[in-house]
Amino acid sequence: MYMSFLYFWHKKEVKQIPGNILYLYLIKISKWFNLVMPVVVLFYQENGMNMQQIFMLKSVYSLGIVVMEIPSGYLADVWGRKKTLLMGAVLGATGFALYSFSYGFWAFAVAELVLGIGYSFVSGADAAMLYDTLKSSKREGKYIKQEGRITSAGNFAEAFAGICGGLLATISLRMPFYFQFAVASIAIPAAFLLKEPNMHAKELAIGFKAIFQTVRQTFLHVELRSALLVSSFTGTASLTFAWFAQPYFQKAGLPVSLFGLMWTLLNLSAGISAFWSYKVERRLGQKNSLLFIIAGLSFGYFFAAWEISLAGIAILFFFYVMRGISHPILKDYINRHTGSEVRATILSLRDFVIRINFAVIGPVLGYFTDHFSLGLAMLIAGGSYLLIAFVAAWPLLRTEVK
Repeated sequence: MYMSFLYFWHKKEVKQIPGNILYLYLIKISKWFNLVMPVVVLFYQENGMNMQQIFMLKSVYSLGIVVMEIPSGYLADVWGRKKTLLMGAVLGATGFALYSFSYGFWAFAVAELVLGIGYSFVSGADAAMLYDTLKSSKREGKYIKQEGRITSAGNFAEAFAGICGGLLATISLRMPFYFQFAVASIAIPAAFLLKEPNMHAKELAIGFKAIFQTVRQTFLHVELRSALLVSSFTGTASLTFAWFAQPYFQKAGLPVSLFGLMWTLLNLSAGISAFWSYKVERRLGQKNSLLFIIAGLSFGYFFAAWEISLAGIAILFFFYVMRGISHPILKDYINRHTGSEVRATILSLRDFVIRINFAVIGPVLGYFTDHFSLGLAMLIAGGSYLLIAFVAAWPLLRTEVK
């Protein structure tokens, strides 16, 4: 029923761009219909881990992404987006298969490493496939709208997965992992059915030297560097906040039986705001949109740290609304300054920076959570983001892109 609704919603686009948008929805949903996330902290705690160890596991995942993020983006540009998306889908399913039968930190770390590498093959390639699919029909101006809708579909999927995952967890905290393998496997036929858009303006020489040349040129381009960094730091702030949500629920005294429902509602709020993000950017313009996003996410951290209670959960909703708005807008700013022949590489570089950041700060914030307080850890995260995101965004704030 859900996919029938998506097809009806976008049947005009599907007719004009054969299949690709619908298959990208399936890939996004298979990645974001995360049955595990609503109870994963409880699962880790059941296996004897504290918050610092949990963040260390997520750092392993991030390092797995870091190892292959830029090379996988480069492969998407020279080998094809379809092939790398297919590879990522296979690895993603494999990672959850491993998780289903693993016990203990090191076994979980292996599964996280496989999942991280699989994620790296999808990230960048999916957004590049979408942008170039639209560009092939001279509709790249609709990218924010389409990216927002696909992101929204992912958030809705994650929201409904919260309910399903919570119900499965009543049987066993491991049960969501079994079903997650089946969900992740949906991406495999979807990736196989994608069609490669003919948008590469030139052939790139195969070799890692070309990767470093692309990275160097990116950081010499002032506007692209600014868009890349502010999007990356915002992604890190959003990812970190998501891992604070379950400890926040615990500290606030939310019953465990409501974790899945609350996770569902939070992601629904992000999905709705992502759906309308193009209208926010259209109304505010680039400069004000950037300021709105940076200020909104920063103060979301500050207010959440100040009020850890059941009433304070309302602040989490505010943050998730801002999270939904920020993703399509900031990713579009990167695309505006990037050529099709290196688009996947640049978008992968964005996720590379996100994961490097998280791999470094995650265990540190976990340490502050365990040894001091959740509130202090959130204050540190919010203050760091406010400062570094504003500095990164400054070149874009000086001149609004028309």
